[in-house]
Amino acid sequence: MKLSLENLSQNLSWKGYRLPQYDIQAARDYTKAHPVWLHFGAGNLFRAFPAVLAQRLLTARLSRAGVICCEGYDEELIDRCYRSCDHLSIVATVYPNGTVNKEVVASVTESLKMSEDEDRLRQIFTSPDLQMVSFTITEKGYVLRDDQRHFLPAVGQDILQGPQVASTFAGRITALCLSRARAGLAPVALVSLDNCQNNSHLLRRMTTDLAGGWLEHGHITQEDFDYITKKLTYPLSMIDKITPHPDERVCAMLQEDGLSGMEIFTTSKSTVAAAYVNSERPQHLLIENDFPNGHPAFEQLGVILTSRSIVEKSARMKACTCMNPMDTALGLFGCLLGYTRICDEMQDPDLVNLITRMSEREAMPLVTDPGVIDPFAFLHEVLGERYPNPFLQDTPQRIATDTSRKLAIRFGETLKAYYNSPVPMHRATHLTYIPLVLACWLRYLVGVDDEGQPFQLSPDARIGNVHKLLGEVRLGDQVTEERLYPLLSSTMYFGINLFEVGVGERVVALFNELNRGPHAVRETLHKYCGEKEPEPAW
Repeated sequence: MKLSLENLSQNLSWKGYRLPQYDIQAARDYTKAHPVWLHFGAGNLFRAFPAVLAQRLLTARLSRAGVICCEGYDEELIDRCYRSCDHLSIVATVYPNGTVNKEVVASVTESLKMSEDEDRLRQIFTSPDLQMVSFTITEKGYVLRDDQRHFLPAVGQDILQGPQVASTFAGRITALCLSRARAGLAPVALVSLDNCQNNSHLLRRMTTDLAGGWLEHGHITQEDFDYITKKLTYPLSMIDKITPHPDERVCAMLQEDGLSGMEIFTTSKSTVAAAYVNSERPQHLLIENDFPNGHPAFEQLGVILTSRSIVEKSARMKACTCMNPMDTALGLFGCLLGYTRICDEMQDPDLVNLITRMSEREAMPLVTDPGVIDPFAFLHEVLGERYPNPFLQDTPQRIATDTSRKLAIRFGETLKAYYNSPVPMHRATHLTYIPLVLACWLRYLVGVDDEGQPFQLSPDARIGNVHKLLGEVRLGDQVTEERLYPLLSSTMYFGINLFEVGVGERVVALFNELNRGPHAVRETLHKYCGEKEPEPAW
């Protein structure tokens, strides 16, 4: 049985599935004429979380409109995950005990390609009903400049030629915003739902950099520029839901139910996808309540609409303390130790001790408490339920992607807090586990695993510049502080000069331990994270 609207009408064939409890065609017709919510980024997180929120709004009669999805990077997803399935999707929520809750989601009413559907996008942007444009395009999707702060060539070309012929994603988004401004319509909220720190700042900078370039070259007026920079809003958000690649075991379950077309595939741009998504039960979403033209009734669904400061604190709690630093630790050590699943790493006592001690002893004393989420409950949900879930087949290799862009937030902010703390016991020189993870990144960059075998580094746009600063280091080399100073002092990568805060020397020493030769990673990890702990270095 294929996933389609025709087969969805045969309710007896869908035993065990939660089905849409609203008139799907009526929602599609209404949304076509009255678009309220447009989303860019057709990946797994969107289908597992925002699209499900849209379904809940429709089910509860809190909205008559669904959500329209557009993809601007990997447009193959539109054909294979949306249009081939009548815009239906299966969301499988997997629990640690093996229970799988399956739901057919029909809230996506249209799927668009940025390269082909410009007229429809302009029609949506110039609709008075539009309230919100959201994004899950990953952190690198907002990048317009290289490490030297120069515009990327395609972006520079967009700035020179103007909004009418913009070809980049950023250029086209900004041009669409201008079409709304010139139609004299109320501004809307542009909301990044990407899992990265300061996501609203990244989105705002993307559009304002383009608009500023166009203003400078005379392509737009000051009034146009003011609309982009002062009237549109960019609410900050904190989103949290682990949504890994599709799992073969979930695919097998769906096929046993009689569904066809569930096979996992990889697009030509290396996106791994399927007609279903698998995800965990826990989820969190906070959005700054700054919507100039109204918003869907998210607050009725458990989404926290609140002040910017509370969203900032929640994002900082997660990104700097209660989850993301542990992600990086498991990603880097997992690659070196040959793991391919995060849940398997949670059976490794040394790794469990590493992330537990790093978070509880070193990060939590300086945690930011947002007041609406308990940091301790959040942390122990991650350690006790989320990471060990065997049905969340997330990989260290995926998590290690773009590590160079993540270290400054995930570790640099905590190191800054230690450096600025007046409390005597808060000394960065007392830290062990955070420096060990940073040293592990250097060991990872050597490109040889703990068995002494070469392995493929995960994609990282900055890796070339990182290796220039690191220099050529081989397994077995013992390096000096002077040799590593150019990299470890870089605020671009760590957010702070590691030597100035007192951990640079410690990172160098730990790297030399990890890099002694084959099996040194395991030996060093066990030395510091085994049941018997070494004496403090201080």
